[in-house]
Amino acid sequence: MFNAVVVIPIMALKPCDVRNLLLASSVCHHISSLLGMRWHLRGREYLEKEQACIVVANHQSSLDILGMFDIWPVMDKCTVVAKKELFYAWPFGVAAWLCGLIFIDRMNSEKARNVLNEATEYIKRKKIKLWVFPEGTRHNTGDIHAFKKGAFHMAITAQIPILPVVFSSYYFLDSKNKTFDNGKVIITTLPPISTAGMTVENMDELINETRIKMLEIFHATSKEVRDELPKPLPTVK
Repeated sequence: MFNAVVVIPIMALKPCDVRNLLLASSVCHHISSLLGMRWHLRGREYLEKEQACIVVANHQSSLDILGMFDIWPVMDKCTVVAKKELFYAWPFGVAAWLCGLIFIDRMNSEKARNVLNEATEYIKRKKIKLWVFPEGTRHNTGDIHAFKKGAFHMAITAQIPILPVVFSSYYFLDSKNKTFDNGKVIITTLPPISTAGMTVENMDELINETRIKMLEIFHATSKEVRDELPKPLPTVK
């Protein structure tokens, strides 16, 4: 809350500017260090390219936002789709609006679709990345769950690429037992998936291709991180 209050006056100089998120990330970047979290980015070259695209990422926890803040300077121009309820969570909502977040009403699909269609034209014209969590809901279950179609419909309609981003598993977070430890997360950006020439008839194929590629990297990087953990000492009998 304090961070939001601090940055709001500065962001107000350029309201609804997606580059305000660079300021937010610089202010909030230290939170990861305080929590003992380390983020390692791979595929930087795909993320830093100036292009309009739909970034699709797996959604495990509210900690995802800290990973996003860590890589925001690489993305430069990027915004996020958020549920409209966030806007009313002041002062966070005001800061989010000043950062150019796109608020949708998930209870009104037609209205949400109109907002997203307008947003798609805007990001295409301005070469902005749009970050979406296609699973919709957070799942810290060691898997990537089924994707909703919205992000892929936007990409096909605008004929802009899908850019998959994969966070390795949060092995250090146990929501059931309410435990949290320090840990390492590998963030992998995969090569963009072109939608050129695709129609809505190709949507299921696009979704399936994207999810399969993300699942492969998710399991590989999650295993890699776990394999780096110190092995427990053998018990003495």
